[in-house]
Amino acid sequence: MKSSLPILLLLIANLCHSQIQVIGTVLEFTEDEEKKSIPNANVYWLSSTIGTTTDSLGNFKIPFRRDFKKLIISSVGFRSDTLLVNRPNLGNIILYPIVVLEEVIVEKQVAPLQKSLFKVQNVVSVDSREMLKAACCNLSESFETNPSVDVNISDAVLGAKQIQMLGLNSPYLMFTQENMPSIRGASQIFGLSFVPGSWIEGIQITKGAGSVLNGFESISGHINSELVKPITDKRFFLNLYGNNYERFEFNTRLNHNITDRLGVGLYVHANLRNGYIDNNEDTFLDTPLSDQVNFMNRWQYINPENGWVGYANIQYLADNKEIGQLDFNPETDKLTTNFWGSQIKTNRLDLSSKLGYVFPDLPYQSFGFQTAYSNHEQNSFYGLNQYDIDHNSFYSNLIFNSIIGSTQHKFKTGISLTHDTFNESVNSIAFNRTDNSIGAFFEYTYDNLENLSFVAGLRVDNHNNLGNFFTPRFHLRYSLWDKASFRASFGRGKRGANIFAENQQLFASSRQITIDGTGGNYYGLEPEKAWNYGLSFIQKLYLWDRVMDFSIDFYRTDFLDQVVVDWENPREISFYNLEGNSHSNSLQVDLNYELLQDFHLRATYKYFDVVTDYNSGTLEKPLQPSYRFFVNLNYETLKKNDSQWRFDFTSNWLGEQRLPNTSENPAEFRLPSYSTSYMLINAQITKVFSKKFEVYIGGENINNFTQDMPILSNENPFGTYFDSTILFGPVLGKAYYAGFRYKI
Repeated sequence: MKSSLPILLLLIANLCHSQIQVIGTVLEFTEDEEKKSIPNANVYWLSSTIGTTTDSLGNFKIPFRRDFKKLIISSVGFRSDTLLVNRPNLGNIILYPIVVLEEVIVEKQVAPLQKSLFKVQNVVSVDSREMLKAACCNLSESFETNPSVDVNISDAVLGAKQIQMLGLNSPYLMFTQENMPSIRGASQIFGLSFVPGSWIEGIQITKGAGSVLNGFESISGHINSELVKPITDKRFFLNLYGNNYERFEFNTRLNHNITDRLGVGLYVHANLRNGYIDNNEDTFLDTPLSDQVNFMNRWQYINPENGWVGYANIQYLADNKEIGQLDFNPETDKLTTNFWGSQIKTNRLDLSSKLGYVFPDLPYQSFGFQTAYSNHEQNSFYGLNQYDIDHNSFYSNLIFNSIIGSTQHKFKTGISLTHDTFNESVNSIAFNRTDNSIGAFFEYTYDNLENLSFVAGLRVDNHNNLGNFFTPRFHLRYSLWDKASFRASFGRGKRGANIFAENQQLFASSRQITIDGTGGNYYGLEPEKAWNYGLSFIQKLYLWDRVMDFSIDFYRTDFLDQVVVDWENPREISFYNLEGNSHSNSLQVDLNYELLQDFHLRATYKYFDVVTDYNSGTLEKPLQPSYRFFVNLNYETLKKNDSQWRFDFTSNWLGEQRLPNTSENPAEFRLPSYSTSYMLINAQITKVFSKKFEVYIGGENINNFTQDMPILSNENPFGTYFDSTILFGPVLGKAYYAGFRYKI
């Protein structure tokens, strides 16, 4: 009688329409008894379509149904387990590797890039294995094998890599680190290079308007990065990298478990570029000289018995860049016309913490508190232009999670507070601003897992510069048939444009800056507002006994207000508020298929229609490819005594791009109306010698495509026609690299 009490309670709860969840943690069996979680494991009720997947820590929650008694736990490479559910908390569930005769282990991991059938939002999950396919070694380069976002180089001098989503630049994206704001404000142009790839455990890419929990600024999407956890990470990790352009990188992680519940990690990243590279012989460096040191001390506390979990991070970064002509010497030529050059010195401090509590007797109920502080100080000059910025930011967020009646009806609510101070100086003209906001949000989720699920969120904010306003967001998922999901979403975003921090590449030209303000609170400009709408479809099926994923997405962004960045006069760069229409249409078609065993194809086609009403007329967005075609091929040999080969090939075909108007320039400094289309090819080979050691070699832009005349009037950089901003293709030619990883 005593043993049947838990399941009896489950049945009574279900009969009373107060559905509860069955929870548990899926772990991998290891001989050294190390607790290693299995993310993305499949959890579903026997003889049903109701299922879910485990998170990055191996945890899962699934609604209990009285007509289902057995739960299937499966993951590729492991023996499936069938559990008779007789209690709400199943605890730790151990899966064992699949073993065949003669102790040969057959493993097949979940794909490093996943699209879920069950999540309501259109989310692409990327784990650390996907980032190993790129050359190295920061967040901006982690997306080069990922078709969900586009990686572009901002200009021919700075060499900063920026990303786009749905045809819109990165300022319209929300970047978070463990769901706390990270890359924004002063860090917008270089911030992606301040996050080492080796520190990242996974990335979640959400298309369209994100959740109201993360704020009101996101318009085209949300990118969240999760850092490695000291308790579950390797005790020691080392990565060394170098390429033929004299770029060298050092990455290491040291972790120590003080107790079973408390862990600490020290993460170190350093890079150096000291090669004077000018392969196109235009007297300008093809890539900046730079050095960076980046430290983080990370603490983790987790106590599953009493429900408490916490993190604390301290990070410091110092980054220096030098760009310009080969003969430029900053000690003698700074802010003179001897030689054109630039220096960008950045110091940044980040402090953050998270605290969460899950009620032991109510596993569906929890609260969390997040807080973060950052100071970003940049001192820079570009030729004769000076730009300095000091940005202090404080953020806090309190969230409460629970249910309404049953776990089919969940809600999240809370309040958030932000405080930002901007002290900018542009050619000795001060632009100072303080942003304060306090907001409250409520998000309701309906999820029956069988067919219809949706998330409806609303937040209200009081902002000293944006005013009082509402932000609605809505996401819907519907299961059309077996292994097929349809999604729809809409949402509103609002933000103030930081026109100088977000467009620093424009200082590297002779253009005059003009601001045509109307009395708004952002450099005299009004804030930006936009609606985003999206539809998507995904189908997973078996073709010739192998899994194939097919998906198609369409998103449209309509701007109600926008700060237009106008390059159409080659003598100036103008900022003004939109008068008329501005929209972005984005269509993406994806196909993923395993051609042969462990030989995977990933193909993507993208089409963009991005149009804005400028003062000179309706024009396509400049330097935006009309289409992209992406192909990635990946092959991994079977592991034998932990030894393995990995091969990765990526090609990216970019369509023609409209170039800003240069018709008023002399003939030798004019460009055509559209660029040529071109292809970029990257490849990498990795040899895994053991669980501890692997070596990799690779190449980028192997086909050696470079843009002709990336800098206009390079021979007279202080003259009227100097311009390094019209860049549609690479400046660097083919690059080759090598490195190794060691971990214990």
